[in-house]
Amino acid sequence: MSVPYALLGLLEREPHHGYDLKRLHDAYFAPDKPLAYGQVYSTLARMEGRGQVRLEGVQRVEGPDRRSFAITDDGRIELERWLTEPLDPEPHLQAALFTKVVLAILSGRPVEQLVDSERHAHLERMRELTAIRRTAPLQIALLSDYCLFHLEADLRWLEVTAARVGELKAQLMTVKETR
Repeated sequence: MSVPYALLGLLEREPHHGYDLKRLHDAYFAPDKPLAYGQVYSTLARMEGRGQVRLEGVQRVEGPDRRSFAITDDGRIELERWLTEPLDPEPHLQAALFTKVVLAILSGRPVEQLVDSERHAHLERMRELTAIRRTAPLQIALLSDYCLFHLEADLRWLEVTAARVGELKAQLMTVKETR
């Protein structure tokens, strides 16, 4: 998960309190899936425990005190390591969509209905993302493109799977019989 690294990167520029970090994270990285405040503060607490951030100060205002955090040298080293090391390429040979297809076959449910439902949901999300990217700032448009390309790959996989569902059923029944 990249939330700790996103927070370290935001803190590298200047100290911030949790509210600002949440707002900045949502604006830069997750416009349609905002972080919960609790996740921000629990992540900061874990990073503080690992020595990656430190409490910079406490601002007393109406409501709860605002604790400001700053990145430490250890935090800078960890952020640099993460930025320079390639991520493990995804996906892995474990995918929820594949698991749903196999379980539908094993339970005797209609796979075609499942594939059609998934295809419809993917196309709807693609329409939403396309509408977003038309008027979005560049960072959101690029993030939308990233998501669109993944959804396109899922759609291609759904087509291949639908065409080969009979063959997959036969192979799965063979595995089931040998146990």
